[in-house]
Amino acid sequence: MYRYDNFDHRLVAERVAQYRDQVRRRLSGELKEDEFRVLRLHNGVYMQIHAYMMRLAAPYGLLSATQMRMFAHIARKYDRGYGHFTTRQNIQFNWLKLQDTPDILADLATVEAHAIQTSGSCIRSITSDEFAGVAHDEIIDPRPYAELLRQWSTFHPEFAFLPRKFKISITGATEDRAAIEVNDIGLQVVQDAQGEVGFRVLVGGGLGRTPVIGTEINAFVPWQHILTYVESIVRVYNEFGRRDNLYKARIKILVKAIGIDEFRRQVEEEWSLNKDGNSTVTKAELDRLAAGFTAPAYAALPQQDAMVLALQQSNKAFANWVKRSVKPHKVAGYSAVVLSLKQSGFAPGDATAEQMDAAAELAERYSFGELRISHTQNLVLADVKQADLPALWEAAKANGFATPNIGLLTDIICCPGGDFCTLANARSITLARAVDERFDDIDYLQDIGEIDLNISGCVNACAHHHVGHIGILGVDKQGEEWYQVSLGGSKGSPANVGKIIGRSFSFAQIPAVVERLLQVYVRERYEDERFIDTVRRIGIEPFVEYVYATPVAEDEKLLTPDYDLIKKGAPYDTPYYSPRF
Repeated sequence: MYRYDNFDHRLVAERVAQYRDQVRRRLSGELKEDEFRVLRLHNGVYMQIHAYMMRLAAPYGLLSATQMRMFAHIARKYDRGYGHFTTRQNIQFNWLKLQDTPDILADLATVEAHAIQTSGSCIRSITSDEFAGVAHDEIIDPRPYAELLRQWSTFHPEFAFLPRKFKISITGATEDRAAIEVNDIGLQVVQDAQGEVGFRVLVGGGLGRTPVIGTEINAFVPWQHILTYVESIVRVYNEFGRRDNLYKARIKILVKAIGIDEFRRQVEEEWSLNKDGNSTVTKAELDRLAAGFTAPAYAALPQQDAMVLALQQSNKAFANWVKRSVKPHKVAGYSAVVLSLKQSGFAPGDATAEQMDAAAELAERYSFGELRISHTQNLVLADVKQADLPALWEAAKANGFATPNIGLLTDIICCPGGDFCTLANARSITLARAVDERFDDIDYLQDIGEIDLNISGCVNACAHHHVGHIGILGVDKQGEEWYQVSLGGSKGSPANVGKIIGRSFSFAQIPAVVERLLQVYVRERYEDERFIDTVRRIGIEPFVEYVYATPVAEDEKLLTPDYDLIKKGAPYDTPYYSPRF
């Protein structure tokens, strides 16, 4: 992974000293809150319901074991013993004292980490594919380019105070696991007919109050010019983006207002002025960055390990874990492994200090000392020998990382919501727990297959509910928390924004509503058809009809169904049986 040079160390140290003085002046009253706000936000510090929250950077989701141990240290010393991994491939701590935040930044600097530009109206942390560098469908490793963008955007003087926050995501694979279609700028590595590397560039994506799927602005920008092209996009946005209305300040609003053709014309005009300027990427610069992402010392191994295959056949629990948590790797004999942070009874994405330490130890033991944070709020060990999978599984179980639900219903993506966030209309974490408790039978989850369930506590959509197969949004109704439900969203390529199915539901009704949606799916699906494919084939109307056919009582208790009893053509109210109740 990329290591700091002398310039990086000096820059981060100077920022820590600068911020420490800003906090001192705020605590003494020299700075008022409205003056301090923009300063703390550029260092990832928010005011929340109970305390200050700090969002720490993990550029493009990549961490060393040493950095993960520092997160554990921060959880113990400054927080309440845990942290929350987010959809932006970083971590945040929700129980901090303002006077401690400079010390946190100083501690982070000792392990080449920081919280710079994790908030504020600036270019935020660059995100990427959590399997970058090892993905079997990867064209080019995007991490050197992600680091290039990080270095370029950090403290960029022209873009320190944009009209609104700005997010860039990059992928080097054919499958989009980096959500490039719902970022302000999305970059996908492509090759032309001659094999030259370039980028397909999308612009104007984003969720929040106005969900928009990004639009292609350029099908092929040569890699040498990707910085100048991105810079031209941000420059046009910085000049013409709205600053009079917070809710209409994102680049997606500008693109929609003037149209993609006019926006493209303005970008191309700007680009013509700086295309061959100082930001043109040289091969020497790219090689310098790529040297930080050399492949580890892989062993020569067979494509598959016979002992692991035998254990899969004889041990159902291990087989379930391999099916859900073990992903293909481009090097023979290796796999990427997802460590689930969706253990039943715990908040999605949360990890205790002990778990962070354990994850660091597993990374050192099994994955060359590196970890990844996924967009789905899990952790990834990218380079695990297949022969080590049984031992890793046992260690993962012992530390709460082995729930075999990756990609299934209870692999819920969830923001902190009303339990912590001042912006939220409703609780998210508590609702996720209620849904998880209702659907915690692993055989049941395996039977209904892959479903993305996303829960956001407000329209800011930090949990990306718009692109969940089932999306749940907390809304305020006369001071009470209610929830809108949407269907048919999807991330990846193509991404799609889900449709709201109708009037909102109370907290207590949501688990039963999810159950009704699943009943329709089970009845209508073709063999091996995924939930999202059934929704696309039959539309949302059958789901709407059944969900609203009779009122969902506040105390309605729908038990886990016995799916051997529910067949195509059977009534939706086929009797249930569950030993859990």
